[in-house]
Amino acid sequence: MAELRFDKELTALLVIDPYNDFISEGGKIWDRIRAVAEANSCVPNMLRILNAARGARLRVFYAMHHRYRPGDYETWKYIAPIQQAAWEHKTFEDGTWGGEIRSEFAPQPGDVVAQEHWCSSGFANTDLDLQLKRHGIHKLIVVGLIAHTCVESTVRFAAELGYEVALVKDATADYSDEMMHAALHLNIPNYASYIVTTDQILDSISAL
Repeated sequence: MAELRFDKELTALLVIDPYNDFISEGGKIWDRIRAVAEANSCVPNMLRILNAARGARLRVFYAMHHRYRPGDYETWKYIAPIQQAAWEHKTFEDGTWGGEIRSEFAPQPGDVVAQEHWCSSGFANTDLDLQLKRHGIHKLIVVGLIAHTCVESTVRFAAELGYEVALVKDATADYSDEMMHAALHLNIPNYASYIVTTDQILDSISAL
């Protein structure tokens, strides 16, 4: 792995799906990821990185999953299992607490919230790539949820589009240790240039 170095003008933090339903007590999915998320301090680490990025004046982008709204899927001819599950459970329901970004992670002036993605990749059918290119971003620091779905899909798509990606392995979580292992040790290493810890990222950001 190459030396972990960033250029402030070319690098951005990409935060994936910091919804209450995922990362807050009482969220619809929190109990399913709690064990993994608490074991690696995922949420505190996400926040440490976000605050460090803001302190270093790195640009912050958000890749947010589509929030459920009545009528979303009823007329669709084809629907992926992950979308079926979101429909059934009304995950990230628009207009509810669960569908809001956790307060500590709320976007600030100057941050960019991309269009919501319908399935898993933050890039597919959204303006994320356009927004990144308009701001001259070529390198991404990625944190967020879930490791084997939205995080992995977004990292894969980023690599396809030519971005250099650093994934922070203790600032993501999953439903089980097995799923985390598959994402972080088998799949994502094919696409991310760096798979690093929060402390490593913080050291790199502090050097900017």
